[in-house]
Amino acid sequence: MPQESSATSQAMEPAPALLTPEHQLLATVRAAGIRDLARATTPDTRELLAEMSFGLTKQVALAAPKIFQLNQRLGEQTVVKLLVAVLRAFVDSLRVKDKPDATDLMELAETLAQTYTHDSIKDIMLALKEARTSGHNFYQALDISTVFAIITTYFEAKSSYLQHRHLDRKATGTSTQAADVQLLGDAAPRMLENVAQQIPDDHPNAAALREKLSITNAKARRGLITPDQAAQQRAEARAAGQRKDRHDWKANPEAQRAIDQRHAQQNRDIMDRYST
Repeated sequence: MPQESSATSQAMEPAPALLTPEHQLLATVRAAGIRDLARATTPDTRELLAEMSFGLTKQVALAAPKIFQLNQRLGEQTVVKLLVAVLRAFVDSLRVKDKPDATDLMELAETLAQTYTHDSIKDIMLALKEARTSGHNFYQALDISTVFAIITTYFEAKSSYLQHRHLDRKATGTSTQAADVQLLGDAAPRMLENVAQQIPDDHPNAAALREKLSITNAKARRGLITPDQAAQQRAEARAAGQRKDRHDWKANPEAQRAIDQRHAQQNRDIMDRYST
C-alpha cells in the first residue's frame, strides 16, 4: 500500500515545463567552450537554430532583446558564444569549398557584438537566413568579409525600413490629427449654439423659454418649419433669455444714500418704540 501511494503521488505531480529553443540553445552554449562552438556545430544546435528561425521577420527581430541588454543579463562572453554558434551553423549550411576557420568566426562574433549593440541576435540570424534563402551566390568560397558584408547590407536595409515606417506612422498621425481638427471644427458651431441656447435657472420665465425651444427643435426635426424659421425662433428665445440691467430701475448714488438713511431712521424709531 505505501508503494502504491508513492506511485500515485508521483503520477499526480505536474511535468516540468518544456524549455523554449532559446533557453535550450543558451544552455548548450553555456555548457560548451567557445572554441568547440567555433570549430563545428552539432545537429541539435542546428535544429534549435532552425526552430528559432520559424516565423522570423523584421518585426520579430525588432522586438527581440538587444545585444547590450543580453550583455547585462547573460554576460558578454555568453553573447559572443551565441553569435559564434549562429555563425558556425550558417557556415556549415553552405556547400562551399573554402570556409572561415574557428578563429575567423570568433573574431567576427566579437566584432558583431561590439558593432551592433542596439540590434538583436535575431537580426543577425535573419540577415544570414535571407542570404541563404535568396539564392546568394558565394562562388564556392566564403570568407569573413563576405559574411560581414551580408550583415551590413541587412542593417542598411533595416535602417531604410525603419525610416519609411516612421514616415508612414507620422503621415498617419498627421491625417488623424487633421480629421480630429475637422471634426472639432464641425462640432464647434453646434457646441456654441447649445451654450447660447441655455436659459439661466434664475430667469423668471425660464420654464416657458425652455418649452418654446423644445417645441422649436421638435418642429425642425419633423420638417414642420424651415431651418430659417427654426433659427429665427431660437434667436428670439435667446434674446428673451438675456437679462439686461435696467438703469432706470436703480437709484442714483445720492438717492440711494437718502433711502438708506431713511430706512436706518425707521429702524431706530421702531427699536425705540418697542424698547420702552
